[in-house]
Amino acid sequence: MSAPPNVVLVMTDQHRAGFTAGEGFELDTMPYVDGLARSGTRFRRAYTTAPACVPARTSLLTGRFPSTHRVRQNSAVHEVVRGDDLLDVLGRSGHSLHFAGKTHVYRGSAEHFDTFAGPYGHVHGPDRDEQQREFAAWMTAIDHGPTAEPTPFPLETQFPHRIVSDMIDALNRRDRNRPFFSWVSMPEPHNPYQAPEPYFSMFDEQEVPERACGPEAAEAKGGAWRWLRDVVEAKRPGYDDRWRRYRATYCGMLRLIDDQIRRLLDHLDAAGDLENTVVLVVADHGDYVGDYGLQRKGAGMPEALMRVPFVVRGPGVLARDDTTDFVSLVDVFPTVCEAVGAPIPTGVQGRSLWPLLTGEAYPEAEFDSVVAERGYGGLPYGADERPPLHFDYDGPTYDELNTVTQSGTSRMVRHGDWKLVWHVDGGRELYDVAADPMELCDRWDDPELADVRQQLMERMLSWSLRLADDLPAAAYESRRAPHNWVRT
Repeated sequence: MSAPPNVVLVMTDQHRAGFTAGEGFELDTMPYVDGLARSGTRFRRAYTTAPACVPARTSLLTGRFPSTHRVRQNSAVHEVVRGDDLLDVLGRSGHSLHFAGKTHVYRGSAEHFDTFAGPYGHVHGPDRDEQQREFAAWMTAIDHGPTAEPTPFPLETQFPHRIVSDMIDALNRRDRNRPFFSWVSMPEPHNPYQAPEPYFSMFDEQEVPERACGPEAAEAKGGAWRWLRDVVEAKRPGYDDRWRRYRATYCGMLRLIDDQIRRLLDHLDAAGDLENTVVLVVADHGDYVGDYGLQRKGAGMPEALMRVPFVVRGPGVLARDDTTDFVSLVDVFPTVCEAVGAPIPTGVQGRSLWPLLTGEAYPEAEFDSVVAERGYGGLPYGADERPPLHFDYDGPTYDELNTVTQSGTSRMVRHGDWKLVWHVDGGRELYDVAADPMELCDRWDDPELADVRQQLMERMLSWSLRLADDLPAAAYESRRAPHNWVRT
């Protein structure tokens, strides 16, 4: 029996899908990752489970949605409800476990891995020398950027470079008689938005593509959108005037990440390890990147935040550009299970994509929709309310994932060209994403769309049943579907 493959998981943070030439973007920001996609499979309809770091990362690790694993906000990292997770399964399959980078998940310490380099945050890393400590102080001082000038520190101080160096060192020292799991977790292109040369100047401000909409869109959408826009403008007057610099730096950060992914995989190739390695490149959620006159994330469930990069390459994986199937971060864990020949544990809600990746037949109906969630619970606050926050309304910075922007609970479903968003207070939104990609025209009340509404609501209800928890396991054993598929 052949040994199970190695697994490399590269996860970026706040990385918006669609910002590479391979996906039709006007600038060539990630040529190496685009090359991986051409030699493997790119899922163009891939979605996060929630537009927030810890809930999304917990979904990847557990194969469960936030309403089920119960981690619905970044501050609830250790409140997870789960069965066996990705590390449990790979550990039992004989893999050595290696982590380097940003944690933001309940397995975020050295005790869970054979080697651990971190944690890296967005300002501080494991700062090991004076230059790295000076870099952390500078990162703090720029208050999340975007900076007007190149970063005055060399590439080697950047977190992606240090994280890849840490991982290369760990893999050089591993037990070569065992397959390995390498989790490389990049804090970028999350703010602070900064880049050293040559990346800062690689994409000129005047060459970045025009944004689809500006501050007028946030004002028109109202609610949390307007609230967030107003708060940020009060704290940083005129911040949106620099949206071109923000976009140019974001693109430069993507190229920096791309070069470090290349560096890692070139090392594995030179060591003879890449041929038997499944490589996954995903992100936890997206970024407005200036659209709506907003930065970072926070309000709503637009495609800019919900859709994520999702590329898989490795032994047996077909070269395929999948523009049809809807997939999710929650599908990563069961897919890896099947890739290494391990059963999918009870309690996992994701679906294995391994048959899609390797050319086996699969039911199209299983992947004709996807669901995602948002919110901390309770009822939504209004746009004019100013409840107590965990940051000062009059202070220098802000947290976009706060009491107001994350108030209430929302669930979205994508099917075909359409998106339905349903809110806990009865509010509903319906968008034709193909015709209206920025979701500026709510079609819920359109009398000609009765059939579309019916189809979307049926899928929302079906997903709600699938999100019921199979845990805890007790005396009776439930029937499990192959690959965790339900629809045929």
